[in-house]
Amino acid sequence: MLELFTRHPRQVGETYGEHFAMAWSFGVPMIAAGLACLVHGILPFAFERTGSDCVKTLHARMKGRGAPAPVPVSFQAFDAAI
Repeated sequence: MLELFTRHPRQVGETYGEHFAMAWSFGVPMIAAGLACLVHGILPFAFERTGSDCVKTLHARMKGRGAPAPVPVSFQAFDAAI
C-alpha cells in the first residue's frame, strides 16, 4: 500500500513530503489563476493576464523536472492574455 504513495515521487527524484509540497506549490496558484479566469470572463477588464502569466510561470518551473515529456509542449496559444 505504501508503494502507491511513494512510487511516483521516487520516479521524479523526490520524497513523498517533497512531492507533496511541490504539487501544492503548483496546485494553489493554478486554482487562484483559474478563479481569476472565471472572474475575467464576467469582468473582462479584471485579471487580463493572470491566467496566461500563471501558466507561463508554472511551465518554466516544470521544465526539466522529472522524466522528459515525450512530445515538446508549445504554449504559443497562451501568448494572448486570457
